[in-house]
Amino acid sequence: MCLHPNENPTTPFVSPVLDSGNYHSWSRSMLTALSAKNKLEFVDGTATQPAKTDSTFLAWNQCNNMVVLWLVHFVFVPIRQSIAWMDKNVQIWNDLKTRYSQGDLSRISDLQMEASSLNQGELSIIDYFTKLSIIWDELENFIPEPICICKNCTCNISSIVSQQKREDQDMQF
Repeated sequence: MCLHPNENPTTPFVSPVLDSGNYHSWSRSMLTALSAKNKLEFVDGTATQPAKTDSTFLAWNQCNNMVVLWLVHFVFVPIRQSIAWMDKNVQIWNDLKTRYSQGDLSRISDLQMEASSLNQGELSIIDYFTKLSIIWDELENFIPEPICICKNCTCNISSIVSQQKREDQDMQF
């Protein structure tokens, strides 16, 4: 647990900032950036706060505060005001996740409509497929595949759903 000398609260490493409509892509970018900086454990809860008398407390506190500043800095101003008084990353992360990660049915509908109405037109096949892939990836964030909880699974729900998604994507392509 330490900070690199070039780590500061305003170094841009996530773009765009979190707003009310981009939580999934923002959180993915933020998790990737935090992982690259070896600070992921501050938002997933595995870097627990040591006792104030512990020799690692100052280093933990310094890292925690830097991640708090990153989280606060990379959200839209009205959201920033709602988390400004939180001082633990896990608290901030969970609050943002609770508020903004909910499946947005209108966004899902918009994405499905966009995918079904997209046509290649003047686009190259690569550009057309890339546009569809971006839509499919965003839909995947809103509608993740179900995970089977059967003991000694015989229902094959995961493979059935995966196959259905592939068929839907094939028809859209």
